[in-house]
Amino acid sequence: MRDSNYQSEFEKILARDYFSSKFNPLRKNAFKQFLDNGLSNKYWDNLRFTNLSVLKKNIFRISEASDSPPENFKYPEPIIKEKYKIVFYNGHYQKNLTTLPDSIKILTNLEYYSDPAKKVLQPSNSPFDLLNTAFMDSGMCLIIEKNIEINNPILLIFINSGEDQLMISPRIHIDLGKSSSIHLFEHHLGFQTGNFSNVTTFLSLKENSFLKHIRLQMDSSQAINSGNIHIEQDQNSKYYLSHFGQGSNLGSISLNSNLNGKGAECHLNSLSLTNGHQHLDANVLINHISSHCTSSQNFKTVLKDSSSGVFNGKVVVNKNAQKTDSTQSNKNILLSKKAKMNSNPQLVINADDVKCSHGSSTGEIDPDALFYLRSRGINETTAKSILIHGFISEILDTVNNHDIKSFIKSNFDKWIEN
Repeated sequence: MRDSNYQSEFEKILARDYFSSKFNPLRKNAFKQFLDNGLSNKYWDNLRFTNLSVLKKNIFRISEASDSPPENFKYPEPIIKEKYKIVFYNGHYQKNLTTLPDSIKILTNLEYYSDPAKKVLQPSNSPFDLLNTAFMDSGMCLIIEKNIEINNPILLIFINSGEDQLMISPRIHIDLGKSSSIHLFEHHLGFQTGNFSNVTTFLSLKENSFLKHIRLQMDSSQAINSGNIHIEQDQNSKYYLSHFGQGSNLGSISLNSNLNGKGAECHLNSLSLTNGHQHLDANVLINHISSHCTSSQNFKTVLKDSSSGVFNGKVVVNKNAQKTDSTQSNKNILLSKKAKMNSNPQLVINADDVKCSHGSSTGEIDPDALFYLRSRGINETTAKSILIHGFISEILDTVNNHDIKSFIKSNFDKWIEN
């Protein structure tokens, strides 16, 4: 998509009369930064091993009212017997399909930003963040007041469908009050479409709050799917992410966490499966600002055919962040001579009383383990499947909901066995 095409779609966004014009200066600033920096891998260091040409050659249009669900639309068979759900269809929030407990307040972005205390955030970590600020065309905000505990998972589903290539830019806010907890299951689902889905999510965790977040990216094989997650954590808050990437032609997840309060914890787990010419990348920045905070990263990828992957993980320990405990691990299995993985774990430590470690390994299936199974009469295909299952089980076990875990496992089993 050339700059001129982005420009024409951007002018359409500015012309929409149901958006507040007060956002226009912010949009224009973000769009100018995007045009100035472009999609150059040289400028965006974390994306230097990511081929962004698909964003340049494809021509996308922004989602219109006509891209909402057809009258005969049937909601997909749910993964879980969901009690609570939030539905987006081609970027359009579906109020009639959304059900939430009374204790959760849901607002539009316009309502959320009408509060003078709420600023429109403008992250600039990647071209995806800039494009989201420039083109944010939908979204919603969840407000969970203090001392609220929601035990049933909340399903946040993004459905992409249709024949046109749409650029979809939802912006999600979740404000979790003091001593409150929720379980969020985010599911991206595509049906034969080459959409560019670019979701930015802001998570605010107040003191003693808890958020368990499962993200399943199963967009269509022609799609571009970018997830930009920004987390602000106060004292003793806990955030757990289990991310599973399988879909899309180009998939990118960016995670940025600021551990602002003493005793905050951030635990990130990810499993990606790639095949064909697919590319999936993960970019992580955990910023230890306060003392006695804990973070962990456990990222794994299994790659077939001519697919590729990237892991960029960075932990920054500031000078006041004494007693930091941080671990970082990236392990990858290549099932083809043509598959490629780039791994770049990083530690930046500016405090002297910390416990930090990182490690990375990429290689083929262990030949000794494979030989052992073959020597017990197991054929090569089954032996490889057993070893891959053993490799990925650690990440699957971070999902504590039986229905969600069974669904993910069954889809990953099909991938492994093909």
